[in-house]
Amino acid sequence: MRASSQRLALPVSLFLVALFIPWIFKVGSLALSPYRLVLVATFVPCLLAWLSGKAGRIRAADILLFLYCGWATVSLIANHGIGASFQTAGILLIETVGPYLMARCYIRNIGSFREMIRLLFWMVAFLLPFAILEAIANRDVIMDLFSTVLPTHVIAITEPRWGLRRVQTVFEHPILHGVVCGSILALVFTVLSDGQSTSKRWLMTGVVAVTTFLCFSSGPLTAIAAQAMLLGWNWVLRGNKNRWKLLWAMVFAAYVFVSMASNQTVPEFFITHFAFDQLSAGYRVLIWNFGTESVLNHPVFGVGLGEWDRPSWMPPSIDMFWLIHAVYYGLPGGILMMAAFLSSAFSVGYAKGLNEETSRYKTAYVIALTGLFMVGWTVHFWNTTYVLVMFLMGAGTFLLDAATEQDTPRSRRRASAQTRGLGRARTRS
Repeated sequence: MRASSQRLALPVSLFLVALFIPWIFKVGSLALSPYRLVLVATFVPCLLAWLSGKAGRIRAADILLFLYCGWATVSLIANHGIGASFQTAGILLIETVGPYLMARCYIRNIGSFREMIRLLFWMVAFLLPFAILEAIANRDVIMDLFSTVLPTHVIAITEPRWGLRRVQTVFEHPILHGVVCGSILALVFTVLSDGQSTSKRWLMTGVVAVTTFLCFSSGPLTAIAAQAMLLGWNWVLRGNKNRWKLLWAMVFAAYVFVSMASNQTVPEFFITHFAFDQLSAGYRVLIWNFGTESVLNHPVFGVGLGEWDRPSWMPPSIDMFWLIHAVYYGLPGGILMMAAFLSSAFSVGYAKGLNEETSRYKTAYVIALTGLFMVGWTVHFWNTTYVLVMFLMGAGTFLLDAATEQDTPRSRRRASAQTRGLGRARTRS
């Protein structure tokens, strides 16, 4: 029996909707957005609920994210002093741990997991007509509508591709539009479409794919292509229990082959062969080369918010999520962030004792995280995209509890009681 009748908790609904509202307003020197307000309001209640055990057992990724924020704070203080680091460290804590703990506390069963995906799907579907209009008419209509009420993100200036505008919709850049919309493709295909007709399954997945495609950015498109191929691999070899071990062996063989046969490093090969144009590919290779050099020059505390080591003619942006933490906060910062992400993915991926339904959802969740991992090598996640990634990292952790306690009526009643208890704790706070 499924838990699909359970409703999504109000704080989660507010947070997910707020991700698609591009308003920005300032309180003193602090820039606020709707999702930041939700995270500030829910941070302490979620922290207390996590400490009291209402989010289940403490997991390795929980500790790693707290350690990441702690080390980043130490790095900022080492580079800039306490006074200049306080605000940045506070925002980093709220935007890193806040959405992660929200997911850990409120996404506690299959029903809430499915409803989370449903809400994200409808938000993406809502963007589709605006994205088509923006691509054809060369005007961000939805951003213009929001800007009539409050200030919004600046319209990104990008070169057209295939005669169409790269759509931005409600995000800061077309790449972020693609990352956010494409992040749920495997989840929509497997979880949200579960029990639906084949035509409806493909229609819903197609909505996500088309909305993502209109960003015309190689990183997000590579991510959805990877999700599609992994879904196909899982279906074609569904009768082979060793299908994922076989895939790992093929990946390792490909890595060795590229290392031996190419005059490029494996990261350079991946970057240059999965880009729309050689100019952007070449720039990302420069980011990798000079970025890793900067990390080696400042291995302990990084450069903080200062200038990283690069030629004077090179722009300051680092379009590589898995590198930027090491550049800013040293090798410990980069290692802790990647370890937290991989811990979330591998712990769920290797969870045993799941029933057939939960096992399918586990596979979809890990595939979705795999897409994010891949795109993170060519894109930096910031603001909306960053907090969504942190949220998704925590959203599948309930599957670890399901590995030892199946989705029985008793366990659903207990999860519902935990959610009600969290609501009372939030009210008291």
